[in-house]
Amino acid sequence: MPQLFDAYTLSGLPLRNRIVMAPMTRARNPDAVPNDLTALYYRQRASAGLIVSEGVPVSEMANGNLYVPGLYTPEQQEGWSHVTQAVHEEGGAIFAQLWHVGRASHQNLLHGRKPHSSTARTADTKVFAYDLNGKPGFVQATEPHAMTTDEVRETAFDFGKAAGRAIRAGFDGVEIHGANGYLLEQFMNPLVNDRTDQYGAQTMDDRLRFVLEVVDNVVAATAPGKVGVRLSPWGRFNDMPDYAQLEETYLQLIRKLDERELAYVHLMDQSNGQGRPDAEGQNEAFLRKVREAFPRGAIIVAGAMTLEVGNHLLQQGLVDLVGFGQPFIPNPDLVQRLQHGWPLEQPDRRTYYGGGREGYTDYPNYQG
Repeated sequence: MPQLFDAYTLSGLPLRNRIVMAPMTRARNPDAVPNDLTALYYRQRASAGLIVSEGVPVSEMANGNLYVPGLYTPEQQEGWSHVTQAVHEEGGAIFAQLWHVGRASHQNLLHGRKPHSSTARTADTKVFAYDLNGKPGFVQATEPHAMTTDEVRETAFDFGKAAGRAIRAGFDGVEIHGANGYLLEQFMNPLVNDRTDQYGAQTMDDRLRFVLEVVDNVVAATAPGKVGVRLSPWGRFNDMPDYAQLEETYLQLIRKLDERELAYVHLMDQSNGQGRPDAEGQNEAFLRKVREAFPRGAIIVAGAMTLEVGNHLLQQGLVDLVGFGQPFIPNPDLVQRLQHGWPLEQPDRRTYYGGGREGYTDYPNYQG
């Protein structure tokens, strides 16, 4: 029976274990270019079977957070090449997470322009931007601009261009961020998407059209086996309301992704505090439906994971890889700590976003 520490081959890419370092925004790049500190941070955590990078904006208009490194300029591509080299030198593998936040942004992050979305309705959410005093902090998202049909298509192309840059920077593949209430989910949700064009909410196919165009552009720039998609079906983050046909919408999307022979689907379980109160009992039932809808690729699940839960899901055949997020922050050697039963350190939440080495690259390996 599979265990977390077993090797796994992901669409031809050998992984030395089944532990995934899940994407986490750390906001350490004021010029939006990865630097030596970025490379060190990922190098320290390269014992994970697979690293999925922090969310990487695919264009200037995709940004919704201060100090995050993008993938839309030659300088950013060059910066990321040093990160991928560092991970590969340690024997690791790394995918870039391609990100567009949509309406979960603030105009002071976008040179005064309104955030782009499927709607012109403001999200009831906070973003890490500049406050009224010009200091970094969490502020209310600003009113978005409902994208024109041409802008929707251009944004799908932006994902493809960023994917091409990622491969040239040495990433082993890319993950499309379709979770957490960001742009792709804003099109999928009929209570957020109020468009009347072919990307509107009139039918399920229309709601999924933009997502699948993004996927197709990314696949064209890479290869099916180098592409994963992250989803959070039960998440409420960034003002995502529940709606009828939610489960069927996601299963239909996952079936479409299977037709495209993608490397994996990455499910973010936000049930702990944000999703359905009955999620613990429902999650395994839903995972079985996902397995049926996506038989050809791998399934990753992340969200408040533990060694015991991860191994249980693997042994039930419900998932192939298990994602750990915040535990990787203070435990760069998380794989070894889990494997040997060594104690886990707790992160300093004050240093999650912004700053320099403190709370980023100064956490030591286990010294016991």
